[in-house]
Amino acid sequence: MLCDVSKIHTGFGVMPKVTHCTDDENWGQVHSSKKVFAAKTWSQKGGFVSMDHVLERRENDYWKIKVDNFQSWMLGFYQFVGEWKTTEISPNTIQIDYSYTMYAHGILYYPLNWLFTKLFWRKYMKQVLKNIEQLIDNSEPYKYL
Repeated sequence: MLCDVSKIHTGFGVMPKVTHCTDDENWGQVHSSKKVFAAKTWSQKGGFVSMDHVLERRENDYWKIKVDNFQSWMLGFYQFVGEWKTTEISPNTIQIDYSYTMYAHGILYYPLNWLFTKLFWRKYMKQVLKNIEQLIDNSEPYKYL
């Protein structure tokens, strides 16, 4: 959570690449937020795309964030809540449990919401985790700049 999100949210299918964040001076503190910006794609106009908010944080253990204020239609989704839990399983080995709960309006979109989360979002988040592994393998500081 404390890293350059443009290095982990690199785009995938309809998801645009994150380019940068602003209004993030206090990012990482509970109740802080940041504006997220993304590149233009065939499905998105680019620019400001959403807000990230820190709901809970226990240092070296747990984060809970909310993503909302989407600037384009997202299949009826109005917010995602993500949880990131770390557990040391041996020296220099950390298990990360990462989950998202996606909230949507309207039961008519439910089949599209289900397909999106089961087929697309799951693959996208696996790519995000691989990008995080790459940051670790490259010994990049895991710190938000």
